[in-house]
Amino acid sequence: MNLATSRYVSSSLSLLCLLSSFALADEPATTLPSDEQLKREAAFVEMLSGATLIGHFTVTGNEPKGEPPRLRGERYDLVEVRKIDEQHWLFKARIRYGDHDVTIPMTLPVEWAGDTPVVVVDNLGFPGLGTYSARVLFHKDHYAGFWSGTDRGGHLFGTIERSKPADDNTTDE
Repeated sequence: MNLATSRYVSSSLSLLCLLSSFALADEPATTLPSDEQLKREAAFVEMLSGATLIGHFTVTGNEPKGEPPRLRGERYDLVEVRKIDEQHWLFKARIRYGDHDVTIPMTLPVEWAGDTPVVVVDNLGFPGLGTYSARVLFHKDHYAGFWSGTDRGGHLFGTIERSKPADDNTTDE
């Protein structure tokens, strides 16, 4: 191999190594959740599993001019909430609103805004209910968000209620 060929091969190898390092830098890092994030996720499971979301939703755009949207009741009995993978969670829920009363397992994406979990749904179909997009956040004993369907949308909000254990015999004295 002559000197010119040797320099060409050396330059090519250097360029390939450089390009490889950039390609590797663009690969998503697979890191384990921090202890703090694991605590947040455990608190989210504890807050919602076995809880009932009781609140209201609105349908915006149909109200008379100058009138606020009418509040309609909703109720979600969350049998179980658990993490499936890095971003998806299983919500087993009984959903009651209007004349609907169905129990379905739902795999929903959950993102985190700091320490606040947010369900982020885009055009997701729910059997018997329709296709929806939504952003719903959970904080302390409340939930709030925005929803939209095929031809309407609105707000939703309410409280997260947990039933007291049956063997709780404490009294206030």
